[in-house]
Amino acid sequence: MIGLTSAQALLSAGYRVTLVERGIVGQEASWAGGGILSPLCPWDYREAVTQLAQRGMGMFSEAAAMLQAATGIDPEYQRCGMLLLPPFQQERAAQWCAQHRLASQPVNLADHLPAQQGQEYQGKGLLLPEVAQVRNPRLLHALRAHVEMLGGVILEHHEVQKFELVGERITGLQTTQGKLHADACIIAAGAWSRALLGEHALAMDIRPIRGQVLLFKFDAPPFRQILLKENLYIIPRRDGHVLVGSTLEDAGFDRSITVEARDSLLLRVREIFPDWHDHVPVRHWAGFRPGSPDNIPTIGRHPHLANLYVNSGHFRYGVTMSLASAELLLNEIEGRPQLFPVEEYRWH
Repeated sequence: MIGLTSAQALLSAGYRVTLVERGIVGQEASWAGGGILSPLCPWDYREAVTQLAQRGMGMFSEAAAMLQAATGIDPEYQRCGMLLLPPFQQERAAQWCAQHRLASQPVNLADHLPAQQGQEYQGKGLLLPEVAQVRNPRLLHALRAHVEMLGGVILEHHEVQKFELVGERITGLQTTQGKLHADACIIAAGAWSRALLGEHALAMDIRPIRGQVLLFKFDAPPFRQILLKENLYIIPRRDGHVLVGSTLEDAGFDRSITVEARDSLLLRVREIFPDWHDHVPVRHWAGFRPGSPDNIPTIGRHPHLANLYVNSGHFRYGVTMSLASAELLLNEIEGRPQLFPVEEYRWH
């Protein structure tokens, strides 16, 4: 995702771009994620996360419409809203939303959730009506098509093995399919970024964090809004699919799906929806988030290598931050002013 949006921004600015991919473009964390265009509870994060996320959220409506018009592929962008179920920090949430101009309103849960076994939900929830979602696989399909339409070259199954340097510049990349040359290199390898960079990673702290997701299928969407209860999210799609996630597991690059994670997610979703007891998931998968301290990505030029850049470490919010991160990267490359302070994203 981050590689595709970075390529798109650079191509649109007139650069020639080759995207080098160890596997298949867009098939890792970006494909596996839910596509919620917001931090789950933004008041729980530092300003460096929320300012980048809010900028990205504000860019998505126009970007999704452009992608659909250009490629004919609908990313299924929809401003469906996100409904927080108790318990949550009501006063802190309301204060943060007011300070950051994010609409929020207390609502009766009975008005937004389907009755279960003849019983209506009781109590109040908090609705964030401006929160949107996209369908990740379709967004990635559209982005890939647009990058290629703009003249970008995508080289799949080209794993970078070595950087070739002369002085303080990278002069080439040795890949499993041969040598490549470019005026500059941008690392957007997600959870693999630190391993790819090796000694050039310096103090960058990006590691794989496994997330497991369940997929259900209904004849029609059972509700409209994204639901969030503590760290459990439930995302309805237009066609009746519903995603339930996700775990946060420091398991290295082990892509296994586990019975423990499945049972835990099922237990929690059935506590909310007892009527789902007879519904079984139609799919269960795992992906590797590029974990970073405090969810703050690294974006910008290498401290010592003049033509090496990075755009990685977005942890849970790569899709949400993707367009804004590409904007920050392009501004740095071109020496243009940034829209907000960027010191916390710098490569140290």
